[in-house]
Amino acid sequence: MKLSDDEDKNLTNILDASVAALQEDCGEYDLENLRFKELVFERSRYVYNDALEYFSTNFLTEINNLRLKSALEEIDLDGDTDATL
Repeated sequence: MKLSDDEDKNLTNILDASVAALQEDCGEYDLENLRFKELVFERSRYVYNDALEYFSTNFLTEINNLRLKSALEEIDLDGDTDATL
């Protein structure tokens, strides 16, 4: 990815949109989570290369894993340790 002033703004917008979209899909993760961060970079790469329609299919397993982890953490926070999915 290029880094001129205009490109920097474009990349920042792409990264921000990727964070928002993936938080919607996977749960309230932040960039401290390395798996989430990797997905943000990968989605941004797909957007930058005008291939976003392929991202969800190609990274479905990773998205589902984060979604499941988020759901399990939510169950634990509710104190419902006997719950099963």
